This record gives sequence, structure tokens and C-alpha cells, in this order.
Amino acid sequence: MQLIALIIALVVCISVHEAAHAWVAWKLGDPTAKHAGRVTLNPKAHLDVLGTLMIFIAHFGWGKPVPYNDNNLKHPRRDAALISLAGPASNLLTALVIAFLIKYLPISGFLFLVLQSIFALSIILMLFNLLPIAPLDGSKFVGAFIPESKQNWYESFVHQGPIWIILIIVGDRLINEIVGFSFLGTYLQYGYDFVQAGIFLIT
Repeated sequence: MQLIALIIALVVCISVHEAAHAWVAWKLGDPTAKHAGRVTLNPKAHLDVLGTLMIFIAHFGWGKPVPYNDNNLKHPRRDAALISLAGPASNLLTALVIAFLIKYLPISGFLFLVLQSIFALSIILMLFNLLPIAPLDGSKFVGAFIPESKQNWYESFVHQGPIWIILIIVGDRLINEIVGFSFLGTYLQYGYDFVQAGIFLIT
């Protein structure tokens, strides 16, 4: 039952995340994602088979990237940052809605397990994607604040991002095996505790 709840939570969290990217891009003037059928909560439009399998195999994964065209944006750097931020923001909003449901409605059994899984994964997905390393959303958000004189250097860093994120994850796991400490695990745990406390304080 826990595995089924986890799968449902993954489908919901990834779909909300990617749909938010597409919707904000559309509202900022770029119809690319809308024409590609991405302004929807239908999981078929957003789930990547390999990315989903990797979540269970390697404990990290991805959805289909949302396409957008800089040429359609009035303020390319700012709007690209907003499009990227939309994903993590949507996950935070989802966790907030789930917290209200759990706190104020008489929910129990399997439904409670599913909502609890969606709540936890929403926060973790938000925190992970805020890391400033491509292809994660944090890299585009940070890019909006990089001076023009450093843009070429930053673009080079972004293009190498997938390599860096793999090295960081593998390196973090090796360090954890050797010394019993995980930088990513610590960041996610403390970040999760902080966000969760803030959400339940609001609700």
C-alpha cells in the first residue's frame, strides 16, 4: 500500500510541477509548451519513462522538460527565472493544500497515506529543484541575477550542469558510505523540517 501511495504521489507531484512551468510560460507570452500539450495535469504529458524508473533505481529522476522559446518572452532573463520558479512554487502550494486537507478533514486509511506521501514528496521535489545546478530549476533562477559580464561563463556552467549533478549525487553517496554523512541528505532533511514547520504554522 505504501508503494502504491508513493507511485500516486510521484505522478501527482511531477505532473503539477511540469504543468506549472508550462502554464507560467504560456501566461508570459510563449505558447510553445501549450502547443505541445503541456498545459495540463494529465500525467501522460509530463512523465518520462526513464526518469520515473530512475527514481526507484537511483532515488532521483526527472519529468519531460517543458519547452519554451526565449524569443517569445518580453523579458527573457526575468521570465525564464519565473518559469523555472513556477515548478517549485507549485509543489509548495500543493503541500500547503494537502496540509489543510489533512488538518481539517476526517481523512484516514489509504487516502491519508496518499496525501501524506504527496505532502512529503512535494516538499522534497521543491527543495531538490531549488539547487542552483542545471538542469534543476534553481540554475535558471540564479541565472537572472548573474551579471552580463559573467553570462558566458554561467552559460558554460549550465551546459555542463547534468554532469555536475551526477557527480554531486554520486560523490555525496560515496562520502556517506565512507564517513556516514550526506550533504544532500542533511540539506533535504533540515529543509524539509523547516518547510513543514512553516506550513503547519500557517495552517
